[in-house]
Amino acid sequence: MSKFVYFFGDGHSEGKADMRNLLGGKGANLAEMSNIGIPVPPGFTITTDVCTIYYANEKKWPEGLKEQVKEAVAKVEATTGKKFGDPENPLLFSVRSGARVSMPGMMDTVLNLGLTDTTIKGLEKQNARFAYDSYRRFIQMYGDVVRGVDHDLFEEAIEKAKNEAGVNNDSELTPEQLNVLVAEYKAIYKKATGEDFPQDPWTQLEGAVNAVFNSWDTDRAIKYRQLNNIPGNWGTAVNVQTMVYGNLNDSSGTGVAFTRNPATGENVFYGEYLMKAQGEDVVAGIRTPHEIADLKEEMPVIYAELEAIYHKLEQHYKDMQDIEFTIEDNKLYMLQTRNGKRTAAAAVRIAVEMVDEGLIDEKTAVLRVGPEQLDQLLHPMIDPNFKGDVLTKGLPASPGAAVGRVVFTAQEAEEWNNKGEKVVLVRVETSPEDIGGMASAQGILTARGGMTSHAAVVARGMGKCCVSGAGDVKVDFAKRTFNVGGTEVKEGDWISLNGTTGEVFKGQADLIEPQVAGDFATLMGWADKYRQVGVRTNADTPEDALRAREFGAEGIGLCRTEHMFFKGDRIISIRKMILSNTEAERRSALDELLPYQKDDFTELFKAMKGLPVTIRLLDPPLHEFVPHTDQEQAQMAKKMGRTKEEVKAKVDSLEEFNPMLGHRGCRLAVTYPEIYEMQARAIMEAACELNKEGYDIVPEIMIPLVGDVKELSYVKDRVEKVVKDTLSDYGVSFGYQIGTMIEIPRACLTANEIAKEADFFSFGTNDLTQMTYGFSRDDAGSFIKDYIDKKILTSDVFATLDQTGVGALVEVAVEKGKSTNPGIKLGICGEHGGDPATVEFCHKVGLTYVSCSPFRVPIAKLAAAQAAVKNPR
Repeated sequence: MSKFVYFFGDGHSEGKADMRNLLGGKGANLAEMSNIGIPVPPGFTITTDVCTIYYANEKKWPEGLKEQVKEAVAKVEATTGKKFGDPENPLLFSVRSGARVSMPGMMDTVLNLGLTDTTIKGLEKQNARFAYDSYRRFIQMYGDVVRGVDHDLFEEAIEKAKNEAGVNNDSELTPEQLNVLVAEYKAIYKKATGEDFPQDPWTQLEGAVNAVFNSWDTDRAIKYRQLNNIPGNWGTAVNVQTMVYGNLNDSSGTGVAFTRNPATGENVFYGEYLMKAQGEDVVAGIRTPHEIADLKEEMPVIYAELEAIYHKLEQHYKDMQDIEFTIEDNKLYMLQTRNGKRTAAAAVRIAVEMVDEGLIDEKTAVLRVGPEQLDQLLHPMIDPNFKGDVLTKGLPASPGAAVGRVVFTAQEAEEWNNKGEKVVLVRVETSPEDIGGMASAQGILTARGGMTSHAAVVARGMGKCCVSGAGDVKVDFAKRTFNVGGTEVKEGDWISLNGTTGEVFKGQADLIEPQVAGDFATLMGWADKYRQVGVRTNADTPEDALRAREFGAEGIGLCRTEHMFFKGDRIISIRKMILSNTEAERRSALDELLPYQKDDFTELFKAMKGLPVTIRLLDPPLHEFVPHTDQEQAQMAKKMGRTKEEVKAKVDSLEEFNPMLGHRGCRLAVTYPEIYEMQARAIMEAACELNKEGYDIVPEIMIPLVGDVKELSYVKDRVEKVVKDTLSDYGVSFGYQIGTMIEIPRACLTANEIAKEADFFSFGTNDLTQMTYGFSRDDAGSFIKDYIDKKILTSDVFATLDQTGVGALVEVAVEKGKSTNPGIKLGICGEHGGDPATVEFCHKVGLTYVSCSPFRVPIAKLAAAQAAVKNPR
């Protein structure tokens, strides 16, 4: 029989840290902490395999699980001296989720499990107030999580009880008042479910375990997995752990801390705690907690023990840890440790400083920073010289800048974002249900909650700017406004957040561009040291090229010449060429375009200072450039001495049923070779003149959309004749390359023939994906989400390369191309070029370089380094 349950605690755990795939991150780390002598309340972990079986088996437990759970409970009873269901000394449990990667707040938890009308008597002997408070919390949590009873019904009942008692806080209610509240909570439960609150602890345990498994597939958990590329088939483990109570008495408390500052990376103990509270009170943000440093004054002995433990954990795991602890009657227990979520800035600083401290080496440091995290560092920040109107100041929970229009619900944030609006989500506090809105917003502002609240932790993980605990913010959801000291801010008004300082500004703040410097530059230097794949950029303008060079691009892998035709009045010339009736007319219009194109290429070559520049000749169908409105057609008719009807007829004749598979790319040059001849001359004239000035330019001319070697041969012959003629005209000699984009499946399958004619291949994976799947990339957005939701696809194939199908074609092309041209240069220039998973694939199959947008250059470089560290060639 399979082993489904693993005991932990008392220094003799059945699991260990490297079993996270089976035990989940939390279960593996609880076992590991126990094994290295850290005080952990004993318990057991139900494996992730059970979750998978549970869903495959119509949500039923596998055979043998009940017996293994009972054996594990007996072990915990023997360790603690308490009995599950015993009225004298009851064993109570927390039941928590634990996926193999952290998903903070996304799945469900049940605390105080095992309390019944009988077992409550055992707690009453310790502290009557604590006993009834624990029981009412349990009924509320079990009702909400396990049976779906509306959480607000319980909240309304406790608010009513406080009003009747004339008190403001839960902690001020007397034992008698709490006992009455327990009865009211039971009545709420019965009215909502039609059943009495369960009095059998084993029934409670089964219900709670099932609820945790069910929470793996809630909307918020699915959304979080999609945002973080976590596979849905991993499942979650369930951790059943002995309860320890931070709300037992004045010598009890609970807290969440990080071994380093997760926002900045500073090497200081960072966290928060609350006395007379349970862990949920800290992360929910309902009460504003104390800074962890205050514990040193309040409980110096406990603080010293906690300090020793956090140092031990960081040394053991060799990474910054996120820890949860409870103090029960002056005794410290650790409830969790995990590698802490951190901002990009913190991740970079921690990685670099841990190398300096000798804790890790450079290769490990390179692996410590998620490539996607760097995106946070590559976008504008609020200008330090900006002098705006500061509305209020909260806690700087997650750094960066957010400028957007105010919305008050997660749903509105998603809706406004889908319309192209930038928004800031303003809440009293966030909850896991807000995950979609938080992902859609530029930033998050909350009135309540600390630095370890849900909003803060999730925002840091997402790289979203967040200001939390802005107590002056008074939110009125009914009016869709918030008020700060008499200033009213309405839905749709602009505000700006500075997540580094906690400041909130009215209006739109000034932003500044990021710089590659300091620890970031150090990390990127290590990435350059270890990566084996080059990184270029997709750039059509000198400005994009310069920005990419600042980020370390080693050349341009794709310059799209068609984008240049829309500058200034040159669209008139391109339209003249398209609307011409004879080759002579077309050549005349192209002669007008030539100096513009030459200037464009000159500036691009200058910006790259001798680095390689791959220029793709005209690719889109001509219909994209023609005049479509009556006014534009009349204007062109006048310029060309034609009637408007003649122009309209020519425009209509160019319309295609499926233009992306129509007359475009090299097919244009087969029909109108003079187009590519003009572009080739412009490229070479620019290169010749710059080489005469002392530049070292080696142009790379790329012919797009080749599906047959004969197409390439035909077009290349005409392009190369222009190249040679231009070199002769200028009396110079230097190298050049003529290659092709591989973006048609047939080109992959015949790459051995095509490689005989090409100096390089550049995989255009946007079109290759489109043609392999038969998806129109312009239309796929309307249905691809359904494919992901229904688990047909794990991700958007236009964002992350499909390695099984499209990737297999790339591998075939690489192998075939090298078979006839061993020295062929191989790159990728589709949107996939900046996707870390795709970069790793490109390393594996032996590509020379990847090319991506300027802001993704550091991301691609780090991903390439990580691929090389994990799988050196």
